[in-house]
Amino acid sequence: MSTSRIWTIEEANALVPRLSSMIGRQLALASDIERCWQELVQAVQSPAATPDQLIEMARSGSEQARARERELSEKIAAYESGWQEIEDLGVVVKDQRIGLCDFYGRLDGALVWLCWRYGEPAVEHYHGLEAGYAGRKPITAERRRQLLN
Repeated sequence: MSTSRIWTIEEANALVPRLSSMIGRQLALASDIERCWQELVQAVQSPAATPDQLIEMARSGSEQARARERELSEKIAAYESGWQEIEDLGVVVKDQRIGLCDFYGRLDGALVWLCWRYGEPAVEHYHGLEAGYAGRKPITAERRRQLLN
């Protein structure tokens, strides 16, 4: 397994305010994308069409439909770019819908995930590489001392 960065708990927590802001923008953008999609469906007036069919119909449809499709495409591109920007920081995005992110860390020499979810004030959980969100464990004072880079 190739890791781009091993984080200490302090380094991960130092990034939380920036990460929180970035993910907040991403979640707002996801809502905008959903709104644009619904407007596109209405503009094309074909709710039973597949997404690909809907886009094609919009591109050859009314000016309103073309405008909605352009707006939707721009928002989707910004959304994808925003998640890439977060991953470029060395953060692993696990669930975009809820802003779930992991950082590689070490606990007693073993590689673990330091786990943070949008809305949490700090990175306060960890789990094994094979365990998911449900396997999160709190970072206690004892565990904090064991988290070494």
